[in-house]
Amino acid sequence: MRLHRNLCFAVIDGLHQIFNEDEYADKVIQTLLKRDKRWGSRDRAFVAETTYDIVRWKRLYAEIAEVKEPFNRDNLWRLFAVWATLKGIKLPDWKYFTNTPTRKIKGKFDELSKIRKFRESIPDWIDEIGSKELGEDTWTKELAIQNKQADVILRTNILKTTKEQLQNILFDEGIETEFIKGYPLALKLKERANVFVTNAFKDGLFEVQDASSQLVAEMLDVKPGIKVVDTCAGAGGKTLHMASLMENKGQIIAMDIYESKLKKLKVRARRNGVHNIDLKVIESTKPIKKLYNKADRVLIDAPCSGLGVLRRNPDAKWKLEPQFLDQIRSIQQDILQQYSKMVKSGGKLVYATCSVLPSENENQINAFLESEAGKAFTFVEDKKVLAHKSGYDGFYMALLEKH
Repeated sequence: MRLHRNLCFAVIDGLHQIFNEDEYADKVIQTLLKRDKRWGSRDRAFVAETTYDIVRWKRLYAEIAEVKEPFNRDNLWRLFAVWATLKGIKLPDWKYFTNTPTRKIKGKFDELSKIRKFRESIPDWIDEIGSKELGEDTWTKELAIQNKQADVILRTNILKTTKEQLQNILFDEGIETEFIKGYPLALKLKERANVFVTNAFKDGLFEVQDASSQLVAEMLDVKPGIKVVDTCAGAGGKTLHMASLMENKGQIIAMDIYESKLKKLKVRARRNGVHNIDLKVIESTKPIKKLYNKADRVLIDAPCSGLGVLRRNPDAKWKLEPQFLDQIRSIQQDILQQYSKMVKSGGKLVYATCSVLPSENENQINAFLESEAGKAFTFVEDKKVLAHKSGYDGFYMALLEKH
């Protein structure tokens, strides 16, 4: 592979924004990819994948390169040199790579690879919590897969097409997919591709949604004509899934504290042909209290650490802080206490997170069931999805039923 100066500069600029200006990697990369209209798909893939790669392995590469944060531009070029050397890419004769110790880099990589926190490039405190909560063996396996690139998974919009039809339509657009056993609406791409430029996407025939995430709406057992509240809807991946399972009949109230996310859901709903969703911004407790004992189904897709989806958001591990984890556990329990009151007698509640830590998952459900509000519910089942076992995102979901 030959390195091109303008592409490498884009990567360095992106790393500066992510590491030094605390910007989110996905947003930075979206902006970078619009930088030069002459770039082809291979150029854009290089910028995106290289940036993500260096973000993912920041701790390991920084240790090898002997640089510390905040990184100046020379430091960032040293991280880049480590990345290129370990990928077997010949470094060009540029001033940034003068005196790069290629042999020393490989030797140091071999040495550090024996220590998990460096090998998997994870902060000490996350490594300690993961090991304590999941056990050494499970955590080691989970961390390893979280550093591998995630598959692209699509969810068929059954309001407009079938999985088989979608597969054929995508094939005609040059994208090959395969079915996944146990996931009725999922298609997995055989090779990575930009699916957002396809006519199938523009026509609302599918959404990009990981296989594990697709299990949540299935567990809630929604039916046409019922009233559902999605309490932490965000941009609405699960909301849209439920709408399609309900055949556009009944009502879904999609709530979130961020109006900007609900605006994205509105756009997505239009593209999906969904029209049974009402959007509500949570600005006070009033909209929640108005729904007490009114919903047949309630979904709490709770805010969490995101430790089950690090391979999609590798910068999250550098942005997380111990105090955030303490706060989020408190918020999760508070949400369970308040939002569970929306479920009417005989109704169902699903609590879900994209974390693999029991303290955010089954421990929260147990604490809720032992509380006054939880006494009105019966535990039905839960699913703990580990990425190293399933091959998809780490997730947790629990189904409760109100007496």
